[in-house]
Amino acid sequence: MNSTHDKGAPSHGAPSKTPHSDSSSAHDQRQRLFEWLQLHGKIDTITARNELDILMPAARVWELKHNFGHPIDKVWINRPTDCGKIHRVAEYVLQVGSVSDDE
Repeated sequence: MNSTHDKGAPSHGAPSKTPHSDSSSAHDQRQRLFEWLQLHGKIDTITARNELDILMPAARVWELKHNFGHPIDKVWINRPTDCGKIHRVAEYVLQVGSVSDDE
């Protein structure tokens, strides 16, 4: 058995894009997502997958809303993927005035 890879390291060798991106735990994904929303105000599904390494952003948003009470709205937008194909995806918007740091 080859043990040259660090446990938990990305197998594709890509550099980490965000703090904590080496963890795929739901807690760390929620934390990355909420920090992004606090900084930028919104994020779409494609960006959450590409920039935050969250493969199921809808699940993390649901948890932030229902388990932690964060006011996050969903709107549908059309956005191209990296290959240029247009997709209808969710854009999640943190409601103005939300300053809770429960997560």
